[in-house]
Amino acid sequence: MSVTTDPTEQYNLITKGLQETLNGAIIKDVLENQKRPLKVYWGTAPTGKPHCGYFVPMIKLAHFLKAGCEVTVLLADLHAFLDNMKATLEVVQYRAKYYELIVKSILKSINVPIEKLKFVVGSSYQLSAEYTMDIFKLSNIVSQNGAKRAGADVVKQVDNPLLSGLIYPLMQALDEEHLGVDAQFGGVDQRKIFVLAEENLPSIGYKKRAHLMNPMVPGLGQGGKMSASDPNSKIDIIEEPKIVRKKVNSAYCAPGEVKDNGLLAFLEHVVAPIQELKAEKEGVFKLDIDRPEKYGGPISYTSLDELKADFESGKLSPVDLKSGVADRIVELLAPIKAEFEANPEFQAAQANGYPVEQPKQKVKKEKKNKGSKYPGAGKSSSPAPLSADATVEQTADALKEAAIN
Repeated sequence: MSVTTDPTEQYNLITKGLQETLNGAIIKDVLENQKRPLKVYWGTAPTGKPHCGYFVPMIKLAHFLKAGCEVTVLLADLHAFLDNMKATLEVVQYRAKYYELIVKSILKSINVPIEKLKFVVGSSYQLSAEYTMDIFKLSNIVSQNGAKRAGADVVKQVDNPLLSGLIYPLMQALDEEHLGVDAQFGGVDQRKIFVLAEENLPSIGYKKRAHLMNPMVPGLGQGGKMSASDPNSKIDIIEEPKIVRKKVNSAYCAPGEVKDNGLLAFLEHVVAPIQELKAEKEGVFKLDIDRPEKYGGPISYTSLDELKADFESGKLSPVDLKSGVADRIVELLAPIKAEFEANPEFQAAQANGYPVEQPKQKVKKEKKNKGSKYPGAGKSSSPAPLSADATVEQTADALKEAAIN
């Protein structure tokens, strides 16, 4: 992958495809006046298993590297622990390793060199006395409502929130200073935390940073982003091809509906950018759909706009779109899955980070031995057998005794 050195080209590449950029002037100053690589970081809290939505930030990391940036990936283990304590610290450590291996594998699979990528585990510096003192300083100027509002789109909201959810956004703001970066990159759902950082870091003597925000890619369901907490909305990076096809086939895809269509969004935000990266050329797109002959036979698209137009007009059916997208996803995941299956460390990180819960076995209740002292012991619950020559009176007496007992 060739690296560009022209400041204008670098800026365009750094901001390409973003939904929003805050303080772009900071980035331009670094590139044009200071004439040095932009230092940028992307943080991820290792909670649920990474899914196909992670291709979107990986593509931006590729853009940053191509623009000559110094890129840091923060594996925010303490953030994961603070997010309503979804896992123990020990399990989070395994998840952090799993995330690192996933990120490296995705980037290698789309031909992005990872030698200049720096990985940092949050707890390696977030437990220091200096960092702790900075949390106290921020706690003195950020209100409870301000911290809660900042984390509203990131930290799981509950009726009676823990203090951990308020500490989370303060730490994310401080990470910019302690990682020594010029800019932080994340999804647009991080915007409120970015604003908190911009408004409050200068109050404790630290400089304001630039913030780069990706759009949120729709999931496979009707509305909403692709989320690790909703198994029906996402496809895991290490997913069996048959499960991929099953999930894609059950995805929401109304005929002619282009807006909030998770499959079209995947083509736009993942498939097309990856094809451009590999070809090192703008506007490259290709999607082959193996359509049955009775429905018109195989069809190939070299323009995403043309594909969208055909889908909107009804020329391309949801069934055919799903078939084409499923094939591309299986193709994208194949090299990552192959690396996972060949790497015991990769497998161990997943097994220890996401242990499979064993189904609880039903305990068979044993019949209690009441002994011989309880009331009614020794009495038969059915009448004693009568001899063939028993009298009518004897039979009546026997039935009466059984009824009493």
